[in-house]
Amino acid sequence: MAKKTMIGAKRTMMQAPTLVAEIGLLIYPDCQLAAIHGLTDLFRIAGEWTGEPPRAIRVSHWQASEAGVEPVWDSHPGKAHRLSHVIAPPSLIMPDRMAPVPSAAQWMKEQHRSGTTLCSVCAGAFVLAETGLMDGRRATTHWAFAQQLAKRFPKVQLADENMVVDEGDIMTAGGILAWADLGLTLVGRLLGPATMLATARFLLIEPPRNSQRPFAQFIPKLDHGDDAIRQCQHRIHAEAASLQGVSDLADGIGMTGRTFLRRFSAATGMTPVEYLQQVRIAKAREALERTLVPVDRIAWDVGYSDPAAFRKLFQKLTGLPPAAYRQQFGIAAEGH
Repeated sequence: MAKKTMIGAKRTMMQAPTLVAEIGLLIYPDCQLAAIHGLTDLFRIAGEWTGEPPRAIRVSHWQASEAGVEPVWDSHPGKAHRLSHVIAPPSLIMPDRMAPVPSAAQWMKEQHRSGTTLCSVCAGAFVLAETGLMDGRRATTHWAFAQQLAKRFPKVQLADENMVVDEGDIMTAGGILAWADLGLTLVGRLLGPATMLATARFLLIEPPRNSQRPFAQFIPKLDHGDDAIRQCQHRIHAEAASLQGVSDLADGIGMTGRTFLRRFSAATGMTPVEYLQQVRIAKAREALERTLVPVDRIAWDVGYSDPAAFRKLFQKLTGLPPAAYRQQFGIAAEGH
């Protein structure tokens, strides 16, 4: 009997899933608890469809109050928290009645400095915008709240026509039920497209179209522990279109060019130039998918004055010329 018990325990230990990430769900006053619990269930269900070896996403709930932000629930307790993502869910009240939550804003800024990707859904964008980290960034929210977001946070670049806007270290989703789109997008990135599709089928919901693209997406590495390099990454994401190059990034953090290149490559797996190219092309891809802006104008908007050079680089990184990419994935293709 004891031998059978030991065998059973060993088998249970062998089947314990590998945790690939930890996603923190922020509970603030009057937030939509259905989103908190729905995302919790979605990530748990995704873990059931990973196959072998089993993998899972750790989920934790964080309660915001005047005193600060504290963990109140954990799907895999016992280990120190290291959040890869934080999600601010929708609010159940209108934005003009949402009170500022300074403790949540400060906590999110601290998490962001440590390499956490910050996300919001619907009116959760107002909570995220309090951090100031959305200033100068493109972001979306519920279409009915877009003008209020623009009025309260005028430095945010409103992109409310999009369901999900991915700025690398900042992600925003639109409607009140867009937590499912955001959740599946994260499942696709963390557990793979096959698991994402299996999860969507099980839940009988449409998978987010972006996650079905047959091209590798640029996923910035921000949790490497090099604060100075992460500061440069944040600057690249925020100023990609206006940066004339990357030489001044080293000066901005007081490094020699050689040291900066070595540390940047070690932390991100890319040279600074390659990283800047990836960020710009990611922005161009989204513009091609979501707008009918001419290709030459998109090239200019993302930081390239030479349209021919832009086209050559775009095809190198995505596998398609910009016009063909738009034909396959753009808004015109959705009507077919």
